[in-house]
Amino acid sequence: MSLSTSTITTAALLILLLLPKSYSSKTIEFNSLLPQVDVDILEFPLNLEYLEAEFFLYGAYGYGLDKIAPNLTKGGPTPIGAKRGEMDNFTRDVIKQFALQEVGHLRAIQSTIKGFPRPLLNLSAESFAKVVDSAFAKQLVPSFDPYSSGVNFLLASYLIPYVGLTGYVGASPILQDPKSKRLVAGLLGVESGQDAVIRALLYEYSHKKVKPYGITVAEFTNRFSQLRNKLGNAGVKDEGLVVVKSEGAEGLITGNVLAGDKYSIAFDRTPEEILRIVYGSGDEHKPGGFYPKGADGHIAKSHLPKA
Repeated sequence: MSLSTSTITTAALLILLLLPKSYSSKTIEFNSLLPQVDVDILEFPLNLEYLEAEFFLYGAYGYGLDKIAPNLTKGGPTPIGAKRGEMDNFTRDVIKQFALQEVGHLRAIQSTIKGFPRPLLNLSAESFAKVVDSAFAKQLVPSFDPYSSGVNFLLASYLIPYVGLTGYVGASPILQDPKSKRLVAGLLGVESGQDAVIRALLYEYSHKKVKPYGITVAEFTNRFSQLRNKLGNAGVKDEGLVVVKSEGAEGLITGNVLAGDKYSIAFDRTPEEILRIVYGSGDEHKPGGFYPKGADGHIAKSHLPKA
């Protein structure tokens, strides 16, 4: 006896609905129910989540996703130059928490969309030194090494979650599906928390000079923020820990433990602005910096030269 196509389809749908959640959840993975615009937008931050996860994991533990959660790498190449950082126990504990949170972020995104393999990441001391030298428009001597001390690692960390959180703020109004919006809201909440903790830890020592440079922590953050504004090429969307009073909250204070616009609302960035920053080139078409071969996903690849 043969069954009609409609009967078979109806039966299949009923079976899926009756399956336990652990089985039926597979049907909502890998883009199946999301608008393509949502898939593209959710895919893009995987680049930054890979970067954050690997930097924090290596800094805290001395190893990364290849050991902690190899399935999340999807076979992508091992990062260049990442290693265990020298830091006090308190800082290491905080960074361990950040690292494992980032692993969770990767799981959350990859359980919603298919994603892509971990891109090649350059997390070497030399890579960070180039960013710092660019920020100060001169070569620091000795070269800045994020792995040499707790303060240095926190300063290097200042460079990372904030870029991601501005991207999530920018993505929020574009997303269409409620599931996508919920995911991004949740990711934004934790990324913002990480950035706040990093800034607060550094703010306590904002007037302390970083050895051996004789430059204060606050000046480092101000230079980093100015560089990101320059590379992003979309106006002021970044602020250091100490600002002129007119730029502080309500124009009444110089302390700036949280960055925000004149209404103390978080800044937003587009994927193109983010690529300009993390490539270190000021051009979304020119890979480099932390991504020697460029970022992955539809949005990032659309700006790369065609092979």
